[in-house]
Amino acid sequence: MAADNVNNAALRKYAMSAASAVATQAALAVEAFLRQHPATLKVVNVEENPAYQARDIDLLWQFSHKGTIKEVSIEIKGDRWHKTGNYFFETISNEDKGTPGCFLYTEANYIYYYFVEEKELHVLPMPATRNWFLQHLHEFKERKTSTPVANGNSYITVGRLVPRKRVQAEVPHVRVLQL
Repeated sequence: MAADNVNNAALRKYAMSAASAVATQAALAVEAFLRQHPATLKVVNVEENPAYQARDIDLLWQFSHKGTIKEVSIEIKGDRWHKTGNYFFETISNEDKGTPGCFLYTEANYIYYYFVEEKELHVLPMPATRNWFLQHLHEFKERKTSTPVANGNSYITVGRLVPRKRVQAEVPHVRVLQL
């Protein structure tokens, strides 16, 4: 699902269709980017696979590196809010159910955080980014978003606004690419 940053104290509301469109756009862009990489052997979208959903992994990327075949797992986050200068790291996916946010439990090797309008891809190594985030959690503003679902209900997602420049400066091996 898309991670839409919020930059004020008010609860932001997002239509599920808009959030899904951002997530789809991000996944398509990342898959196309990986497929064009000269070392790529295979890109497999596992978003619909329950075993990978439980581990919060969206893609498997298999590539050749120095004569060996490597595979990494990727969680994709799409975002429309580049202008805030922040990432939105989800800490609670559904506040009513108390379910942990994907940023806290993904087993992916990387989060590919994609700003859809700017076509800017941020490659965040995991678990290094999560470990850094947890050490500094109290320093970041908490925000909530509300997403309507069926029958007029909605769910609240909770996360932290984390300055991108700070993550890029303090977490080794973060990369920013223009696609």
